[in-house]
Amino acid sequence: MELTEQLNFDHEDRRDIYEYVESQGTVRADQARRALNLGPEAFGHHLTILRRDGYIRRDGNHLSVAYQDEDVEEHDTDDLVYTIRAAEQRDLSGLVGVIRQVAREGTYIEAETVADLLDHEEVILRHTETRSRMVFVACVDDEVVGWVHLDLPEMEKLEHTAVLTVGLLPEYRGHGIGTALLDRGFRWACEHGFEKLYNSVPATNEDAISFLEAHGWETEAVREDHYKIEGEYVDEVMLATFLDCDARL
Repeated sequence: MELTEQLNFDHEDRRDIYEYVESQGTVRADQARRALNLGPEAFGHHLTILRRDGYIRRDGNHLSVAYQDEDVEEHDTDDLVYTIRAAEQRDLSGLVGVIRQVAREGTYIEAETVADLLDHEEVILRHTETRSRMVFVACVDDEVVGWVHLDLPEMEKLEHTAVLTVGLLPEYRGHGIGTALLDRGFRWACEHGFEKLYNSVPATNEDAISFLEAHGWETEAVREDHYKIEGEYVDEVMLATFLDCDARL
């Protein structure tokens, strides 16, 4: 199932099963059935239809949302090998840890928000009728070292836009990983019909602003004294980029 696909259920029990599985990330089938108070026959019937229609994936006794598989990209630089792939539920603790470590630098408020949300919901990828998100991770020896996160609005008037955050552990900077993550997020957005990306950072985060500007982002607005960091008022710089999808696909 495409992450941007419109959800369409013709039975309330199937909607309930999907929403329960989606909210859990991964869940045992018997646990889902009991939580929804459905009989084995009815649950099995609805689950079969959800699997047939590409909404739910079953692996043994575990259920998860059947998101479309994304390619795993391997990058081999002179001194480092890393992969970029769609985040999986098993990455949750490592991903949150990396985001929090980057956010502790004190200049990436949006990253703190993403980490808090993931930590609270305990689900990485999301696709409901009201909210969706996509996350790619950069891994070295299968350990998460960076991420790119796309928050996808469901409002019709904003459905051509997405909010992107990207970050990387300090010790892995300088190898092109941040650029590769940003490019992966760009290409995914293009492949799914998005036209414009946004990001907001404190004005004190000069490295992030320079990084984004070097990749074609421009400042659209500045909100004065929007943050208060360590007792000091700091402006918020709101950056955006229109996607040149023909050049990326």
